[in-house]
Amino acid sequence: MDDIFVARLMSSGIITVTPDTLVEDAANTLLDKQIGSLVVVDEDNQLQGILTSTDFVRIVSESKPKAKTTVERYMTDQVVTVEAQDPIRDAADKMITYNIHHLPVVDDQEGVIGMLSTTDLTAYLSDVEKPSPA
Repeated sequence: MDDIFVARLMSSGIITVTPDTLVEDAANTLLDKQIGSLVVVDEDNQLQGILTSTDFVRIVSESKPKAKTTVERYMTDQVVTVEAQDPIRDAADKMITYNIHHLPVVDDQEGVIGMLSTTDLTAYLSDVEKPSPA
């Protein structure tokens, strides 16, 4: 697994929003696209934050958001990231260390270029590892 890099497993073509996106619109996007997170970027595609389905559980339970509330109020702005050429083991270690399920993949020039999730890692391992006999 040491020779596998993030770029091989990451999802590209990720769905992004801006900090001024309404929370209601972000929630609808998560549901419509059947995804677990939205990357928050500025007009130059530079990472500003991340909003996950877990954040929405917190939003509903604690804040009971009013209409016209923006994503910026609830997004995590100290985002743990990886780069496309990082070893997949390093990415997995970050997920475990920070107890997170989504890692935006960033590039110094292009900004956000993809997303790596625990689902991506699980899918990879299920293809590589042979099941143990019962």
